[in-house]
Amino acid sequence: MRKLVCLIGVMALAFGVLVLQEAAAQTVTLRYAHMNAPSSIAGQQAAMLAKAIEEKTKGAVKVNVFPASQLGTLQEQAEAVSSGSVQLHHNTMAGIGSLYEPFGALDTPFMYKDVDHLMRVADPNSPVMKKLGEGLLKARGVRVFYTFYFGTRQLTADRQVLSPKDLQGVKIRAIPFPIYMAAVEGMGAVATPVDFAELPTQLATKAVNGQENPVDTIFANKFYETQSHLMLTGHIKGAELVVFNDAAWKKLSPALQGQIMEAANEVSKKATQMTKESDASYTKQLADKGMKVIGPKEGLDINAFQTRVQGEVSKRFDTKFGEVYKEIRAIQ
Repeated sequence: MRKLVCLIGVMALAFGVLVLQEAAAQTVTLRYAHMNAPSSIAGQQAAMLAKAIEEKTKGAVKVNVFPASQLGTLQEQAEAVSSGSVQLHHNTMAGIGSLYEPFGALDTPFMYKDVDHLMRVADPNSPVMKKLGEGLLKARGVRVFYTFYFGTRQLTADRQVLSPKDLQGVKIRAIPFPIYMAAVEGMGAVATPVDFAELPTQLATKAVNGQENPVDTIFANKFYETQSHLMLTGHIKGAELVVFNDAAWKKLSPALQGQIMEAANEVSKKATQMTKESDASYTKQLADKGMKVIGPKEGLDINAFQTRVQGEVSKRFDTKFGEVYKEIRAIQ
């Protein structure tokens, strides 16, 4: 009898080990690559997503996040999600435009009336995003997952800038994608393409004299250490696009897909609200760090920037993106 009890115990133990092994084998691990500092809102939302997915799937899906360009340049990360070596990635709309060019239209300067207008357009269920998403999926096997408000891009420099004439001959870093190059050149500067991972060094060595980013990104990356002035040009209101490798998505069960989408919807709303609420506070913190903040009250000629930038962008992109622009303007 004692032998039988022992045998049953051993069998139960073995069965338990097999169950645990099977559960472990069924765990899906996803890689999420992005360019932002972990402390930035964009970085925080990636970590929030990883936590929410693991909780909602009860550990069946885990997400390993690789921030701060650990897995390559903006272009390389976008290509990685297309090839499947990375399953999740967030980038600017124009950054994803490197995979499917029409996305670049969504980062056109001075395009949106306000942040709410931007987010109505950037909603994955908007007519614009549905159409672009279908194109991206077909062209590169990459699925639109969700979006969040990234912030309004402002100009920083190692000098005071009040109008485009102050930027003549000044090297300003531009994200190395066409719409950003046009925006910076439209401001009157010498647009210098620099990947985000290289930007701190380029600013510190004066290889470039300035850059443009939302205030949250400027603060999180300590650009106040090399940039003395913050100009509130507000030239691009931008949403980040989180994308998912389609082959990896299709391997997930419908139940897991539903739970992951629940996590995405929650994180999207939270990150957008965090960014909305942070703009004023980060601007103040940059001033506290010693940056001189220049807006219209201090003589910043926003109308001059808008007129010049819109003229440059229109010349280069109206033919290419004209249809997308019509669709964007149709969304009120």
